Amino acid sequence: MTSTLSRPRPAPAPSPPPTRRWRHLPLAVLLAATAALYLWGLSASGWANAFYAAAAQAGGQSWSARFFGASDAAGGITVDKAPGALWPIGLAVRLFGLSSWSVLVPQALMGVGAVALLHAAVRRVAGPGAGLVAGAALALTPVAVLMFRFDNPDAMLVLVLTGAAYSLTRAVEQGRTRWLVLVGLLVGCGFLTKMLQAFLVLPAFSAVWLLAAPLAWWPRIRALLVAGAALLVSAGWWVLVVELWPAADRPWIGGSQGDSVLELVFGYNGFGRLTGDEVGSVGGGAGGRAGGWGETGLLRLFGSEMGREASWLLPAALVLLGVLLWWTRRAPRTDPLRAATVLWGGWLLVTGLTFSLMAGIVHSYYTVALAPAVAALVGIGGATLWRDRASAAARWWLAAAVAATAVWAYALLPAAWLGWLRPAMLVVGLGAALALLGVHRMPRVLATGVLTAALLAGAGGTTAWALGTAATPHTGAIPSSGPEGYASGPGGGRGGPGGMRGPWAGSGAGAPGGASGPAGTVTGGAVGAPGAAGAARLRARPGPVGPRAHRVPRRRAGRAAGGPVADPPGGRGLPAGAAAGRAASSAPPRRRRRSRG
Repeated sequence: MTSTLSRPRPAPAPSPPPTRRWRHLPLAVLLAATAALYLWGLSASGWANAFYAAAAQAGGQSWSARFFGASDAAGGITVDKAPGALWPIGLAVRLFGLSSWSVLVPQALMGVGAVALLHAAVRRVAGPGAGLVAGAALALTPVAVLMFRFDNPDAMLVLVLTGAAYSLTRAVEQGRTRWLVLVGLLVGCGFLTKMLQAFLVLPAFSAVWLLAAPLAWWPRIRALLVAGAALLVSAGWWVLVVELWPAADRPWIGGSQGDSVLELVFGYNGFGRLTGDEVGSVGGGAGGRAGGWGETGLLRLFGSEMGREASWLLPAALVLLGVLLWWTRRAPRTDPLRAATVLWGGWLLVTGLTFSLMAGIVHSYYTVALAPAVAALVGIGGATLWRDRASAAARWWLAAAVAATAVWAYALLPAAWLGWLRPAMLVVGLGAALALLGVHRMPRVLATGVLTAALLAGAGGTTAWALGTAATPHTGAIPSSGPEGYASGPGGGRGGPGGMRGPWAGSGAGAPGGASGPAGTVTGGAVGAPGAAGAARLRARPGPVGPRAHRVPRRRAGRAAGGPVADPPGGRGLPAGAAAGRAASSAPPRRRRRSRG
């Protein structure tokens, strides 16, 4: 009789602890909710900004137009920015065809990516709870909801700068030069999106590395020089190629007077924005305290033009910034909390002061560049004070931040819109602030309830305005956040200049789809190509006085007239007509031009 011995089975692997198993669930919920908010009803906005949608259409048809950022496939004139933000949506148009979704979905995905990167950066310094609060605060900032559902370049700018801040956090944490080089590369990508605006974060980034990197002083300086070289290459390669390209074989550089990208960088999109001396712009040029682009001053971000865009949590962020700087005044040089405070606080102060004092072209939606810094400071500062709530000073400052947010939300919310919301936010906020003063003596369940009330009071106003923004279609050149009928500033809430008139008037091209309509709308039509008059002006456009006064791109002149383009589903006309009309009327720079942001 024989017996068979079975092999012993390996013991099953132990199940991961519940906290480890579900640790990524809150982040997944946050990102899924952000995606739903940014994608919900996205096609209702049509082409959003038809100026950039036309350039995306051109990029989907012509690789050359995509590289230069031309407004039309024939390559008559570029947009008045570097083309970095147009490359992703141009590729989407080429892959999936022209539609509202192919133009706007990349912007929404950039928003989800920015929230994920901000969460990762804050979590490394202040824990997962702080990361979730910061990510949610960014996702629910009204101007972020507006821009991540719109085809302006600001969405990509926020994404790459937030990625640069995350990379800097890793660089300071580990002392690795490769992470710092990545910072330079990403800021360079920001330059290719909105030019010199991307460099507003550099003072804070440089200070953080020099202050907190765990290296001796010479390796810190050497690594910073290497990162600067990476920035120069990342930002300058496109500028160098365009400057060296034969001028007769490329589009006219939109926004410049002399067909020079360097003039665009340092003039129209550079120092002219600060001084107001922008040749060829509209409404500016006055400079001073009350120029053509609104009142300048330290309180500009809280005013009627910009207040409802990104300032809902700004009082709390400023309070928490001061508290964190004081809290970490005696910390070691490499303290990560102080480094994060300098990073996000420097970003907020430099960018905020620039927007507040600049006398040139400025639109309220530019404040989306402040949203990551505000959200990070709220998340880091709130989590730090909550963990230290046994201290009376921590409780008082946390209560002050909650109360300031509630009072400011009461001031920002219109009395005629959801009339119950203003008093509710004020009562809940002030009640939560009072309860926070004694939260250290409360049982855990009651303390959790107080924290929940404080979060609801802090997020209630901005969440309501963000949802109203997402529920409202936005089109045109100068959008602003908020529900239907509530604009944040001049230029109109639902798209600014009306009916594709102004720069396109008299060009023979009309609006997208070959038609014009009332303010803030994109009307449909059968044909999106330029009319005969517009094509003729494109062929014989008068440039500035000089040796190249009547030059046109030789190899594209024969294709300038274009042809009929069929409507996409839904009956909306294509933006090709807008692009050609823009090229026809904007090429002669003697004419004063309206900024497209």
